[in-house]
Amino acid sequence: MLVSRKKLIGWIPSLIWMGIIFMFSSQPASQSNDLSTGFTKFVFEMLGKVLPFNVEISTINDFAVRFNHIARKSAHFCIYLILGLLVSGALTKNKYKGKLMLVSLIICALYAAGDEFHQSFVPGRGCQLKDVFIDSAGAYTGILFNKVLRSVIKST
Repeated sequence: MLVSRKKLIGWIPSLIWMGIIFMFSSQPASQSNDLSTGFTKFVFEMLGKVLPFNVEISTINDFAVRFNHIARKSAHFCIYLILGLLVSGALTKNKYKGKLMLVSLIICALYAAGDEFHQSFVPGRGCQLKDVFIDSAGAYTGILFNKVLRSVIKST
């Protein structure tokens, strides 16, 4: 049986996003850390401009270093939330409608586990089971969001 072109095209965003995740995971620890610290610093700088406080740059740098670990774990969650949304969206075009959430979660969790294994070969990085759980929780949140979104769209 041939898979329809529409079903295959539905997987393109998921595959592109998986490639982006792979790219981030391929960065050596120092490069990945610099990226997340820089992003955290940027967020604190923007907050400093929006909030009615006068914050020194050195304080922003201190906050960025202190909150870097939280930012990294939050990034894991958010990146996989998007993957969960994309994978469950792709599966809505396939025959898994009754088991959509389960199949989506299995795909995302297996990708998260494979991604962590891949990181064990990257300089300074390692394979952490807790990251697989964080990634899977993010994916599940994205899958739930897709389900709620589809329910709202159907009811309107």
